[in-house]
Formats: sequence, structure tokens, C-alpha cells
Amino acid sequence: MHYSHIIFFMATIMVREERKKIYVLDGDVPLSATHTPQEINIEIEAKAHIQSFHSYFFTLPPDDEYINYTLEKAMYLIDESGLKQKNALQEKGFYAGIMAQSAAFSIMCDSIKFDKESMWFRYYGTQRIERKSSILRRQIITEGYLRDIQRSNNNPHGLLITDYKTIMNKDLEYIPKNSL
Repeated sequence: MHYSHIIFFMATIMVREERKKIYVLDGDVPLSATHTPQEINIEIEAKAHIQSFHSYFFTLPPDDEYINYTLEKAMYLIDESGLKQKNALQEKGFYAGIMAQSAAFSIMCDSIKFDKESMWFRYYGTQRIERKSSILRRQIITEGYLRDIQRSNNNPHGLLITDYKTIMNKDLEYIPKNSL
């Protein structure tokens, strides 16, 4: 009887330890991974979330289907403050202009400041706008807050950008293509 209690106790410990393990498939090969609570990685997850949003929102090729696809993905990561900016740009004909000019927009993250206590962030990026006749580099600075929400396939970090605003959107360099 005494040995059965020890065996049961040891089996319980082994089951608990196994439940902490996560296995990820790489093709047909299972790889062991470790689950880490979001609180431990909040800064990494926050910065990845912010960078994903900006990439979806500001990387725009002259392809209306792709623009709609990336903007839809971006809207899962932000509250109505992002939808207001998107709608304002749409009303001004910004997205139609990308198509008409065959312009290609891309953004590169320079840095992200993040305050874990208040969940405030400031994003610094450089946007490149390539048109048929020129290349324009633009500095973009935005800020906002993050709020925890349920993780989903559309929002894997379980964060939502709130009170989003553009602080600066300034031209840095204009290069006519005929001089290239």
C-alpha cells in the first residue's frame, strides 16, 4: 500500500511536468518548446504586435486586393482609432492614388519605445515610397497604448492598440529617378 502511494505521487508529478511541455511540428518532426506566460515576455510581444500593425498598415503595393488584405489584418490589431485613420485616408483617395500612380510603399521600423507599466508606446519608422518618377523617404512617428485581449488566430499576441495617433509624418529625402 505504501509503495502505491509513492508511485501515484511520482506519476502525478510526471504528468504535471509533461503538461508544461509544448510540442511544435517541423514537417513530421516534433520539437519540444516551453510555454512562457505573456507577462514574462510582454515587452517582446508588445513590440512584435506594434511592428506587425505598422507593417500591415504602411506596406502598400499597387495591388488593391493585397491592400485590402493587409488593412483587414491591421484592423484586428487596433481599436476604432486605427479604423478612423484608415477611413480618413480612404476618403481622401489615398489608396486609389497608390493604384493610379503604381506607387509601392514599404516601412522599416527604426525603434519602438515601450513602457510596461502604462502600456504606452511610441513607434519610429522610415517609410519608402517608390513611384515611377521618384523615391521618397519619410519619417513616421506614431504612439498609442496597448490593452490585453483574448488571443486569436487574427491577433496572436492578445493585444489591442488603443488611442493611436500619428505624431509625425515628415519627408526626409526626395530622389528623382532620372538622376539615378
